[in-house]
This record gives sequence, C-alpha cells and structure tokens, in this order.
Amino acid sequence: MLTSPVPRQAVLIVNAKSRRGQAMFDEARTKIAAAGIELIDCHAVRDPAKLNDTVRGAVRSGAPMVIVGGGDGSLSCVVDDVVGKDCVFAVLPLGTANSFARTLGLPLDLDGAIDAIASGRRRRIDLGMIDDDYFANCAAMGLSPMIGDTVPHNLKKYLGRIGYLGWAVWCFFRFRPFRLMIDDGTREHRMWATEVRMLNGRFHGGVEMTETTDVDSGDMVIQVVAGRKLWKLVVDWYGKFFRLRSRDAGIREFRGRELRLDTRPHHRISIDGEVLARTPVTVRVAQRAIEVVVPG
Repeated sequence: MLTSPVPRQAVLIVNAKSRRGQAMFDEARTKIAAAGIELIDCHAVRDPAKLNDTVRGAVRSGAPMVIVGGGDGSLSCVVDDVVGKDCVFAVLPLGTANSFARTLGLPLDLDGAIDAIASGRRRRIDLGMIDDDYFANCAAMGLSPMIGDTVPHNLKKYLGRIGYLGWAVWCFFRFRPFRLMIDDGTREHRMWATEVRMLNGRFHGGVEMTETTDVDSGDMVIQVVAGRKLWKLVVDWYGKFFRLRSRDAGIREFRGRELRLDTRPHHRISIDGEVLARTPVTVRVAQRAIEVVVPG
C-alpha cells in the first residue's frame, strides 16, 4: 500500500531540560532547514510543564509535522496530543536511553536522526495505554519507578547513563519483591515478581527487552521477572544487556490487547521513565494510533 511522503514543513519543539536539549536546539534548527524541511516555527521549551501545550498548539495551528526533541519521557507525554490528528510525529533522540528511537530504528546521533526525517517514510504505529493515558514505548513497575521517583535532580542530565546506573545500584539494595496479579480476560495469574514491564516496543532503559513484539504488533507484552530472588533481576538485566542466549530464563510473558494488573502492596508505575500511575491499572493497546517518521 502506498503511503504519503513525509511532509516538508514542520514545527520543531525541543525539551531544553533534556540532557542534550538546550545545547542541540540551535544546531538542530540549522541542520533541519539545510536538509530541506521548512520550519514553520521553533520552540526551545525550558519548562517541561509547557511541553504539552506547545505541541498541542502546533497541532492546532495545522502543522503537517511536529519534530520533538527530548528523552523518552518527553516523547511519551506528548504523543497524546497527536492521536487522532492529521499530523506526523518525528523524533530527535536527545535523552539518556532513547528507547523509543531505538525501537523505531532511528540513528541516535543528531545528523543521522535529521537525515532519517528528511529521507524517511511514514509508519503508522500502536501506542500503549495505562488506563486512559497513552505512552510510546514501555511502562514498568518494581525497581524502575523506585529509581525514577528518587533519582537526584539533574543526575541524568550531567552524568548520563553512568549516573543513572549508580543510582539504580543504590536503590537495588533497598528494594523488596511484591505479589503480582495479571488478569488476561481468561484467568487470573498470581506470582511473586521483582519487575514488570509493559512493552509496546522492544526497548526499555536503552536495552532490548524482547524480540517478539514491535510498535505495530497489535497487542501488548507484559514481561515479568518472576520470583522473590533479587539476584534474578540482576541476571535478567545482565543477560539482556549482553544479549546472552539465556536472557529470557526466569521471564514470564503475557500478551493481549487488554490486561488488568494489580499488586500487593500497591506499586507505582513509571511510564517511559516518568512515575505517573499506581496499581491497579488496565493496560491496553491503541492500535495504529499515530503516524511517525522512520528511516526510509
């Protein structure tokens, strides 16, 4: 099936609070224009609370494409604003992990990402949903929200993945397993868990978590690091980081268009790195929700 070409006009919106956002804004604006895309407007958003309003305003103004620069949290919080709209969503990966960009197959350097936008193609993709909130890539509960909720201000910005990893180790020794209940519409599954990932894409924290799903699969994958032993969580991340053959040992996976999750005790949920929800929740897929730009 033929698809329309990538628009040649766009609004550029960069989260200037993301790790590389402020430093890259002027360079991105110059290089995007040089690549043949006319920028109708440009915004370096220094207050993250205004990011949604800025994207919403660009969409309402009739922009055929919005190019958003930032990390996974920035991208995830604004995808709601293009759902159901005649506006293409393009990504400049300026964050720490850039999991959504990895899932889309985008280069992680600025020149490569801009070239992918200028010479790329449209792709209609699914989004995940936690209750009524859309998200782009992955939600998680367990250790990830504990890290995201307590990480010191600006640690990721100045130290990147190394600083984030150091804080993760600190949190690991204060974390406790929890009871998990998953209702897949047929039966309820009960188990102990140390981490739960709700995957719309393949990556979480910059690491490939699964090869069995994609952003147009039409369903969600719930991946559980099962059991009460914290060392299994370490083994799981180690295996996935180094892509070992045994990397899925100890993992339980559930699939579906809609699943109900609860925990004892109730747990906070990070959505693409931002702690925004708390169990119990309904996890569902929003099929073919937005159009994005991917490499041609």
